[in-house]
Amino acid sequence: MIIAVVVLNFFLLSAAPGDIADVLAMQAGGATADQIEGIRKDLGLDKSVFLQMTTYVTNVLKGNLGESLFYNESVTQLILERLPNTLILVLPAMLIAVVLGTLLGVLSAYRPRGIFNFGVTLFSLVGFAAPVFWSGMVLLIIFAYWFPIFPASGMFNIGEHPTGLDAVWQVAHHLVLPVISLSMVYLAQYSRQARATMLDVLGSDYVRTARAKGLREMAVVYKHALKNAVLPVVTLAGLQFSHAVAGAVLVETVFNWPGLGRLALDAVLNRDFPLMLGLLLISSVLVVVVNVLVDWLYSVLDPRIKMGA
Repeated sequence: MIIAVVVLNFFLLSAAPGDIADVLAMQAGGATADQIEGIRKDLGLDKSVFLQMTTYVTNVLKGNLGESLFYNESVTQLILERLPNTLILVLPAMLIAVVLGTLLGVLSAYRPRGIFNFGVTLFSLVGFAAPVFWSGMVLLIIFAYWFPIFPASGMFNIGEHPTGLDAVWQVAHHLVLPVISLSMVYLAQYSRQARATMLDVLGSDYVRTARAKGLREMAVVYKHALKNAVLPVVTLAGLQFSHAVAGAVLVETVFNWPGLGRLALDAVLNRDFPLMLGLLLISSVLVVVVNVLVDWLYSVLDPRIKMGA
């Protein structure tokens, strides 16, 4: 699957108009057609697309993602420098969205006609409808401008290079608004999914049997019903992990967070094909790994599901 993604991405990017030679010529203030053609020849862009693709796939299989045409650095090195920053942003956001969204959905399903259910439903509709970049800017206006509780951008305070616990504190402080912004839309979806599934599970025969046996209501809800209700949420979270990585592009741009999202934006603007291909490859690998982990988690949550089945 990953190899197929690499080949497809290469042909799609090759079909897009413009390349790094046009960007370099524009930054230089202009260039003649011969000069632009000379740049393409120096960078190997004058070869056929099939030959370029064959060379690139061969290098990828050897673990070589090539050199960035704009930064003149190893694509692997650039990605490894930014990948931890993106994971620091995406993983807490997804964890908060799954845990809190499931909890809200379960509680609203337990009292489907109460005021709490109405509040969760309203929050879900607003959170799902609000674009990530819009909610990020609203959070910036409220909590960084009107009430300067949290910093507006970056990972560290301006002009500082902290270490140890001070660095951890500054990263955590700068991470609050981006994580809230990224998690809101997914939290809304998971709460709705958990609520719908929980309503279905609470009406099933084995739940009625558990209640008839005299089990405590908390045990019925959280021990018997929750395990089955959470499976669709886990499935949705695994499928949407790639969406979260893509959403990080907008969040990192709004909050000036130095992750893969900002790097991807720069790569697109500069027509840096090797860097774009490397970023797409890493994203694909992350999605495949997460889906494998989700399959494993199924067997943990539901013993009836066997890994070898």
